Amino acid sequence: MSAVTPGPRPLRLAMVGGGQDAFIGAVHRMAARLDGQYELVAGALSSTPDKARASGLALGLTEERSYPSHEALIAGELAKPPSERVQVVSIVTPNHLHYPVALACVQAGFHVVCDKPLVHTVTQALALRQAVRQAGTVFGVTYNYSGYPLVRQMRHMVQGGELGELRKVSAEYHQGWLARSVTEAESKQAGWRTDPARSGPAGALGDIGTHAEQLMRYVTGQDACEVCAELTSFVPGRTLDDDVTVLLRYPGGAKGLLTASQVEIGRENDLRLAVFGTLGSLSWRQEDPNVLVYDRLDAPRQLLTRGGPGLSAAAQAATRLPAGHPEAFIEAFANVYSGVARHVRALERGEPHTPDYPTVEDGVQGVAFVGDVLRSHHAGGRWVTCEDHGTA
Repeated sequence: MSAVTPGPRPLRLAMVGGGQDAFIGAVHRMAARLDGQYELVAGALSSTPDKARASGLALGLTEERSYPSHEALIAGELAKPPSERVQVVSIVTPNHLHYPVALACVQAGFHVVCDKPLVHTVTQALALRQAVRQAGTVFGVTYNYSGYPLVRQMRHMVQGGELGELRKVSAEYHQGWLARSVTEAESKQAGWRTDPARSGPAGALGDIGTHAEQLMRYVTGQDACEVCAELTSFVPGRTLDDDVTVLLRYPGGAKGLLTASQVEIGRENDLRLAVFGTLGSLSWRQEDPNVLVYDRLDAPRQLLTRGGPGLSAAAQAATRLPAGHPEAFIEAFANVYSGVARHVRALERGEPHTPDYPTVEDGVQGVAFVGDVLRSHHAGGRWVTCEDHGTA
């Protein structure tokens, strides 16, 4: 009987933010655990030291590695031998802390997974991108909807020319949970998301509009060259936008429409993406994520199902369960984490690797998109040329 070759040990993971009562922190931890690629060994889980310690202990961390701050975490882990210190840091704080925490972790040599939007300003985004390049570390951004198998199938078909020449792309992201004024006491999530000091210069645009834009770019492989936007704050007293409409123009002549709202009563997490070409179209809904509608010119409608026959290698690789067993949000999130893990392991082996997850470049593009949309809005909804911040 042949011996079983053990697989690689899980990557040692630390988390900043995401402590008690934090929704997205729990999501990140579940996603990181799903494929056995990570082990959470350290954390600075709250900006309040006592809460950070209590949150760490509740998750099974040792008292020594339940740090009171991200600075203490970095110092404490760097003091450990390389074989023991954390390898990857997951950043799940409110937006205003992304930049200082991510920059410090990258400069310390840690790989990073950061929630979106990446940072508040383009200047911060470019500085962080430069730091990642200088450090040579892996940096993932959790635009998790690009982890869905059928979104990856859409990308394969669109960029493979199966829809013909691109004509129009439409992304809609509609929620209703902020349809009235909500205090921080009522909802911690609503509190910081509607506070410009913590959320950044955009509300719904930054929170969910950037997800929609990233999907448009991911599936089509194209960046918009011009945008025309209107942002609205419907709820009295709300400083940041809660409703967004953006028209987009692409270099090849295709048009785009992005709408995002958090005040549409009855909507839960209604994210939709549709792409139209000269030969056909594709339509996908996040609330029914295991079905992709494929309409071809002068041909019957076809429904492609996750895990079903005929899908691309990229879609199949992102699938864990047989067809008919639903996969959704956590699994898509986990595909981002597993993509980062593959890159880290390839780097450790000295092997070349093409990222199959959203990188710091996607984070920069998301922040730049917010800036372009805000410029258009403040110019009275005029068309503005998108700024090119390069990738080279």
